[in-house]
Amino acid sequence: MSKAGKVFTNGLFNENPTFRLVLGTCPTLAVTTQAMNGIGMGLAATFVLLGSNIVISLLRKFIPDKVRIPAFIVIICMFVTSVQMLMHAFVPELYKSLGIFIPLIVVNCIILARAEAFASKNSVLYSAIDGFGMGIGFTVAITAIGAIRELIGNGTIFGASVFGSGFEPMLIAALAPGGFIVFGLMLALVNAVSNRDKKDVEAECALDEKEAA
Repeated sequence: MSKAGKVFTNGLFNENPTFRLVLGTCPTLAVTTQAMNGIGMGLAATFVLLGSNIVISLLRKFIPDKVRIPAFIVIICMFVTSVQMLMHAFVPELYKSLGIFIPLIVVNCIILARAEAFASKNSVLYSAIDGFGMGIGFTVAITAIGAIRELIGNGTIFGASVFGSGFEPMLIAALAPGGFIVFGLMLALVNAVSNRDKKDVEAECALDEKEAA
């Protein structure tokens, strides 16, 4: 796999910001009462990640180390303000649903972490790919959590009824405790699958070494 492919898939699997790095937990738990909210928040964060990574990479040689964090935050604020205005203009219902968590993207740990750990040290191309991959990974993760909570707590997915009028929803799924429960169970599932794959790879490597000997 090429370096660009590894950088992109890193955000989806190995360093998924939600399930592997456990960053951005506040919006993950707060806005995932519905799958559509997950998509909206994820795409907004992806836009900010992509834009801020590109600009920070372009300016990385000109920003003094002593003021790099304030400079990163100012750049991130510019893109958050842009996405906030766009959502307010074109998707007002989603904008109202996400509420305060749109401007709070400014202090989202995922975005600042990628600016500090990756964009400030790599080229524009790879920084853009990293921002896009991390954003898509975050979007997929919180949309999945939102879909499960909406299905259990309301019997719908993206507002469409799944179980019919006779379904009795488990309302706790739509509340804060349900968010913690679903998030915890999905973290456990992802870790279990990851550990199993790691053991399979280690077993294959050991077998190859044994055959080579």
